[in-house]
Amino acid sequence: MIGRLRGTLIEKLPPELLIEVNGVGYEVQMPMSCFYELPNVGEEAIIYTHFVVREDAQLLYGFNTVKERALFREVIKANGVGPKLGLGILSGMTAMQFVSCVEREDISTLVKLPGVGKKTAERLVVEMKDRLKGWGAGDLFTPADEVDLSDTGSPVSSNYEEEAISALLALGYKPTQASKVVSQVAKPEMSSEALIREALKSMA
Repeated sequence: MIGRLRGTLIEKLPPELLIEVNGVGYEVQMPMSCFYELPNVGEEAIIYTHFVVREDAQLLYGFNTVKERALFREVIKANGVGPKLGLGILSGMTAMQFVSCVEREDISTLVKLPGVGKKTAERLVVEMKDRLKGWGAGDLFTPADEVDLSDTGSPVSSNYEEEAISALLALGYKPTQASKVVSQVAKPEMSSEALIREALKSMA
């Protein structure tokens, strides 16, 4: 079980990153709500991981704190929710927003997330309501409004837009939907991460 990595960020291609630890590069997938808070490429990062072994792959999912990882583990315990869907859920909204939706039984908001239909949303509410009692008392994720993702001096380029679209596709959004929303929110001086954040907010 790989539970924690401490090393240098080599590459950031949302929602995936490459971190080098003692000469070994680990590919890690992160919810965008965690990805936003990563340091710059070349800097040291500490990532708490959830290791998944499948017949055809071994996958690492990463988080900035133990509590973020714990919430992810609670989400994927729900019937019919795997790690990929869990990644999409915690990318489409902050942890506090997700907890609030479950507590308020807000099915209409949950179904806007990629891969979450009405039945899955209802299942999440039923199975997680009791398990998430008390989670709202702590700071699970930094609220998105407090994260400054502006990248002054770097105009929006087709490369940034392509990165943003690729990230949305990896999170489960459809190609036409991803392309449309990225083109709608794209503005000068936005990084790819800022584009992704605004695109996710507009679809929430």
